[in-house]
Parts: sequence; structure tokens; C-alpha cells
Amino acid sequence: MSATALRAKPSKSLQKGQQTKAAIVDAALGLAAQIGLEGLSIGALAELMQMSKSGVFAHFGSREELQISVVREYHTRFEDEVFYPALKSTRGLARVRAMFANWMKRTSVEIDSGCIYISGAVEFDDRPGIVRDALAESVMTWHSAMKRAITQAKEEGELKADLDESQMLFEIHGLILVLHYEARFLRKEGSLQRAMTGFDNILARCAVPAPDVAVVPKTARKVSAKSTGKTGA
Repeated sequence: MSATALRAKPSKSLQKGQQTKAAIVDAALGLAAQIGLEGLSIGALAELMQMSKSGVFAHFGSREELQISVVREYHTRFEDEVFYPALKSTRGLARVRAMFANWMKRTSVEIDSGCIYISGAVEFDDRPGIVRDALAESVMTWHSAMKRAITQAKEEGELKADLDESQMLFEIHGLILVLHYEARFLRKEGSLQRAMTGFDNILARCAVPAPDVAVVPKTARKVSAKSTGKTGA
């Protein structure tokens, strides 16, 4: 066997292992959305993937590592759907609006499928450890990005100079949490629209009002044009 072939075999094996691990994480993410991170187990995933427990265990080493892999995958997908598309919007209030719109779009889907961030917070809020740390770090990373967008909008002069960015972020995040509670738990109709209205109310209070533009009547413009000898606009 040639040296090239010897080098190629481990590469293919590694690629297959990565694909298998990605498939397990994908299945685990779907399961965690339904039953929570605490409901995940090596045995349940082995059965779901039609693999041996040892085969699943070999990719993670522990249940906690499996849970953390799920948290990281969820965060990656969240960024791909919510954060990165919003960067195409102009820096300032347009980007803040885009980030919230994308967040709402994902939330509307998760009303049925479940949100790892919200269910995970309930499960791990009072349980110190590496899973809780991974969850909190992911949420804080997103919050930092949202707060940065708010700060930039303030720097652009689109939000009031005395605005408390942390307070605005708190209220926006509150809309998402209430939406989940009302729409997913209480099954109240119109919750999505109320959340959007709530966001508009926040902007109405925090944004710098657009300058009033005086509208000159056409008759006045004609009189002015005659007095200056110019044609009417």
C-alpha cells in the first residue's frame, strides 16, 4: 500500500466519525427541544440512532459532554438564523430591528418545537456545573451582540442620548420570554402580534423622533415663484 493510501485512510475514517457525531448531535438537539437537556441520555440516543451505547459514548465520553455539544450546536444555528443575517442591515436602528425580527421568526417556530435556552434555564438555573456554564455563556454572547447593536444605534443618533442600553435589552428579552409563556404554555391567540407591538412601543419611547418636515402648499410655492420670476417646482 502506498504512503498516499495510508494517509488517506485515517482521513476518511475521521470524516466518517465527524459525520456520525454531527448526526447524533442533530438527533439529540431535536430530542432536547421536546424533553429538555436533562432528558438526554446515551441510552436514549443509542436507541434513536440504532447504535450501541458504547458507540454513542465513544463520541462524547460523558452525558455532560453530550449536553454541551447540543448547547453549542443550538447556539451555532441560532447565530446562523438570527445574528449573521442581521449584519446585512445598516448599522444602527435598522440592524436592531433586523435582529429582533429574526429572533421573533425563530421564536415563532420554537413555540411548537421548544427553545433550548428557555427550557435549559429552567433546568439549570440553580445547578452549578459545566452544562449551566455553557448555556449561560451562549445566552450572554447573544445578549452582548444585541446590546452592541443598540449601542451602535445610540452612537448613530437614532436612539436617545440618555438611553440605558441594558434596560432596553432587558425589555426586549422580556418580550421573548413572555411570548413563550403566553403562546406555548397558555396558548393565547395574538401573542406574536402583541410581542411585535411591544417592540414598537419600546422603539417609540427610546428612538429619537424624526424631525418635522414643513410642507409648503403648492399655492404658496406658485406665489413665491412668481415673485422671484422662476418657474414653479
